[in-house]
Amino acid sequence: MPRHSNETDWIVQVNESLEPMPSDDQQHWGKRSIYKVPGRSTNLNRKTYRPLAVSFGPYHYGQKHLYPMEEHKHRALLHFVRRSRKPPERFLESLREVEEDLMASYEALAPEWKEGSGKGIASKFLQLMITDGCFMLEILRTTTEEVNGYASNDPIFSKHGQHYALPDIKRDMLLLENQLPMLVLERLVAVCGDMKEDNYINRLILNFYFPSANNPTMGKCLHVLDVYRKSMLMDTKKKDKGKNDDSDKLIRPATELHEHGVQFEVSDNTSLNDVSFASGVLRLPKFPVDDDTESIFLDLIAFERSHVGAGNEVTSYICFMDDIIDKGRDVALLRSKGIIQNFMESDEAAAKLFNSLAKDVKLDPDSSLRDVMNEVKEYFKKRRHMWWANLMHTYFRNPWVILSLIAAVVLFGLTAIQTVYAVLSYKK
Repeated sequence: MPRHSNETDWIVQVNESLEPMPSDDQQHWGKRSIYKVPGRSTNLNRKTYRPLAVSFGPYHYGQKHLYPMEEHKHRALLHFVRRSRKPPERFLESLREVEEDLMASYEALAPEWKEGSGKGIASKFLQLMITDGCFMLEILRTTTEEVNGYASNDPIFSKHGQHYALPDIKRDMLLLENQLPMLVLERLVAVCGDMKEDNYINRLILNFYFPSANNPTMGKCLHVLDVYRKSMLMDTKKKDKGKNDDSDKLIRPATELHEHGVQFEVSDNTSLNDVSFASGVLRLPKFPVDDDTESIFLDLIAFERSHVGAGNEVTSYICFMDDIIDKGRDVALLRSKGIIQNFMESDEAAAKLFNSLAKDVKLDPDSSLRDVMNEVKEYFKKRRHMWWANLMHTYFRNPWVILSLIAAVVLFGLTAIQTVYAVLSYKK
């Protein structure tokens, strides 16, 4: 009898769920923008997803090795509020209005962060958002604008701090699990009355990471990592998506392509989308490689994998580069063409980096890079390109060999002319 009752209750629940009712799933998923990196990825390289110096947001808050930075966060909060000449209640009230949206931005928020929410008090979550948001804005402003109030020997907000502490902070600000919703920064700046333009915070972030670049205007962004990613994909012509014939087969490494006549040149801009192939020339954007590249790109890939609608351009680019980079000699070739700027200890180390970045990821079937791959593979199959490349590599690399070849051709021509004249004279 109890079993029958349980089955009846379950059937009733399912039938009630099947009845037409408004669904808020789309709105619910649409608010998420900050994610926990999947365990499958962290198991491969756990350290690259963890902050070195500072936590932003709830995921890594309270870790022992990050505790020293909490003092500097609190100090930055005081500087920020004092300079704004606004009472701290104003900041709290502004963020409390959007507290639910801020919480919804996080994929997995522990119950402790939801305690006190909506009860008219400064919940632990809101305190964290304000403190971390003020610290992040102070970091952005002190490196891109004139900001007074910090001592010349400040361990963070001084020239010494910019040289020693800032590199780790800059790296930590790009971790997927270490993001703050853009809404936090917008609300804090709005209370201060410092929102000079709609794109103000985006420009702060762009100037922080690309101080010498002509930074473009972009639309609404989710957080720092989203701004960074979009900046790497802008200023490029959109490519039509064609048929993906033979797309399951990889293209050959750069050195083999070069031996078959493929030339490499730097693209007109640095967008990762600016990859093209025409008339035997593969054009790729200039790409710097250093010790932070692994961490940055693994988190960019994790973001694209987690956030529906983010796109897959960064993942596709890494997959493409992994195809044409197999060994250090491939990096050396691309470096000689000005495509890769290698700041690592060796070309072999850079090659291993690209190979590790592409582990456990696949090129999207709809990526425009599929068309480029197919064009390169078709060019590679034609033997005449290999013959011409061998001729160029063998006979036209040394100027003395070129002169000797020209002399031989001229000598052959003169001999042929002399032979013709001799035959004609004999007939006469």
